This record gives sequence, C-alpha cells and structure tokens, in this order.
Amino acid sequence: MLKILDTVCGYGKVPVLEALSFSVEAGEILCILGANGIGKTTLFKSILGHIGLISGQILLDGKNIELLNNTDRAKQMAYVPQAHIPPFPYKVIDVVVMGRAAHIKTFAQPTKADTEIAEEALRVANIIDLRDKAYTEISGGERQLVLIARAIAQESGLLIMDEPMANLDFGNQSRIMKQIRDLALTGISVIYTTHNPEHAFLCSDKVLAIKSRTKYALGEAGQIITNDLLREIYHIDAEIMEIKLRDRLVRVCIPCS
Repeated sequence: MLKILDTVCGYGKVPVLEALSFSVEAGEILCILGANGIGKTTLFKSILGHIGLISGQILLDGKNIELLNNTDRAKQMAYVPQAHIPPFPYKVIDVVVMGRAAHIKTFAQPTKADTEIAEEALRVANIIDLRDKAYTEISGGERQLVLIARAIAQESGLLIMDEPMANLDFGNQSRIMKQIRDLALTGISVIYTTHNPEHAFLCSDKVLAIKSRTKYALGEAGQIITNDLLREIYHIDAEIMEIKLRDRLVRVCIPCS
C-alpha cells in the first residue's frame, strides 16, 4: 500500500529525518514512537504531500505521491488530526460529510448518497447517536471518534492518525484503539503516532521507533520495544513487565523513578 524508500524529510534543504525506509501493507497497523520534536509530524506532512521530500520516494499503490494531485491523494489517504474545535458549531453529520469532499465536484452539493455514506461511517464508529449534535458541544473523545468517522467516509485505503489518544481519558483511549483494530480488519492500513509505548503493545502489527535523525528501529512491538529503547528515546529508566490478563499476557511499561 505505502512504501517509503530511502527518504530524507525536512524543510527546504534542512533535513529532519534521513535515510528512512519502511512499508505498510493493506490492513496493517503501524505505530510510530518518538520523542517530542523528533520528526513524526514532518514525516506525516511528507506522506500527505504537504511538504516535498529532499530526496527519496514515497509510493502509494506503486505511484509516486509527487505525481498525484490533491484530489487523488485525498481519495487514497485520510488524515485524522489531534482533536480540535472548529469555529462554527457544525452538526456532527455535517463534519462527517466533509470527508466526502474529494468525491464531490467543485461547487456541487453533497448528494443523498454522500449523506448515507456519512451516516454509515457514524455507525461503523458506533456514534450514530451523535448525528445531530453540535460538534463543538461533545466531549474530546467523541470529537476524536467523529474525526475517525469523517476519515471512514472519505473511503480511503490508508488512514494516518496524529496522536489519536492524546488528552483522552482511559475509556476513550480504549475505544479509539478498538476502532483502529476494527478498521484494519476491513483492509484499511493505519499509521498512528503515540507517546505511550503500551499502545504499541496493544494495537499494532509493527512499530517504527524514531531514535534520532538517522537512527530507527522497525519490527514487532514485542521485539523492538525494550528497556534500552525506552531509555534511548525518552531518556528515562523503565521496566517492561508482563501481566496476565484473563487468558493472555500483556506488556506494560513501569517508570523506575
């Protein structure tokens, strides 16, 4: 689905990430870990085509994203930002219908079919009861689920999520992770960032850990997330422990100080 080939990401001629390569297949979940300011957002901007690459290639279904126009990119990639509050109190259904923009001709109005697709996206996200509520008046967790529903309505094969669990309570974090897993089961590829390595244990097929501008670790969470990795990325001593949860073992990260 997505291939990053020996890319150098940055602004102008100033590199932020160098010699980065990885791929994400259909229905695969990639979790990206890294400290604040390490370049995760810059990577997302490069994948989405908001900034150009200094060198290398990004291929989407075999096509160089630099050759795709904004509409074609939007049909293939959906972006879920961190929760935000818009300046106008749109209804939830209207926010989700906005995800249909790439499928609507310029100056045209959303059709009944577009609204039906948006309503189905709300059902998939299990928030159809929010349909007619004001987006500005629902909780942060609900807003994040609405943004996911908007991305679902976009009908793209790749979903990019920027810290989807940030500032959410424990319950809403669990709901977002379940939603990510459910979407992957339908064949949608998901890339998301988080500052909590436990999320990677609970919700990923593989992990990209950004250590520095030129150093990375890529693999399954259980293989690459170690005490040493946490110390290298976050500059803190932590212990990874296994606990038995019902009929399975779950890894947790405990700070040592």
